[in-house]
Amino acid sequence: MKHRRLVAAVVAAGALSPCAVLAQGAAESFPAKPVRVIVGLAPGGGTDVQARLLSQRLSANLNRSFVVENRTGAGGTLAYAQVARSSADGYTQLAVASGYSITPAVYAKLPYDPIKDFAPISLVIQAPILLMVHPSLPVQSTKELVALAEARPGVLDGASAGHGTSTHMALELFNLLAGTKITHIPYKGTGPALIDAMSGQVQVIFGNILSSLPYVRQGRLKALALTSARRAKAVPDLPTVAESGVPGYETTTWLAWLAPAGTPPAIVGRMSTELAKAVRSPDVMDSLVGDGGEPVGSSPEQLAQHLNSEIARWRKVVKAAGMKVE
Repeated sequence: MKHRRLVAAVVAAGALSPCAVLAQGAAESFPAKPVRVIVGLAPGGGTDVQARLLSQRLSANLNRSFVVENRTGAGGTLAYAQVARSSADGYTQLAVASGYSITPAVYAKLPYDPIKDFAPISLVIQAPILLMVHPSLPVQSTKELVALAEARPGVLDGASAGHGTSTHMALELFNLLAGTKITHIPYKGTGPALIDAMSGQVQVIFGNILSSLPYVRQGRLKALALTSARRAKAVPDLPTVAESGVPGYETTTWLAWLAPAGTPPAIVGRMSTELAKAVRSPDVMDSLVGDGGEPVGSSPEQLAQHLNSEIARWRKVVKAAGMKVE
């Protein structure tokens, strides 16, 4: 009886092996031509810089070009919709930032489904956001900022990279958990927000550490805390918001890689492995960690869980904060 079961198992395995071999072969030969990596944000921003850094490493490792294309507009949703409609052959991929998980909460209608229309590949990078103030503001800590904001409700202004961005959500979450009423001032990108914060036009700003830390080091902005759950190696003496008097506060920016739904699992798996290898290469690691980032390189399954969790989380924050849904 045992012998017959063993024979049956071997026969079944043999019947499936051609498909397995074909799938493995497709993954091993991929990519056979250049790959487009779509970024829904403007050139020069943190997401664009990180996507280009990784694409250069992928190009070198796989001996094929990974070409970043910027498609801006509507908070990145135009780019997401474009990739959702692309051929599911692995040759069009999407690099997204944490704003991807926020758009379902702040836009009433989207031209794509953020879960069903994409195949998760990897959560590649995470990075904290810096809570910063203009150097002239008479506060030296998060606790002092909260006290000042409570004493002047609605007087302090807080800049972000735009409505529905990760830095906007960082401010809304801060107001919600700290009980403050810092007025949100949206800008069209991180650059203009930083410029006005450094000039003193706005007193408070939440900014991605990768783009903001140089200005802190120059003394043009004063960093009070990090939004992450733990401190960053780049600024080990800087506390987190949670340990500075706002318990439960935690949010980060991140970079993830997606493909159109229906992309062969073998290709998705190959890309996940290659991205993990790329983000842990010495040159990429040195660039990221020195600027406050953290290499991740997750599995597709881990990214899927992360996206579901983040989308649900920000819907709750938007509702609790009474934000307008556009």
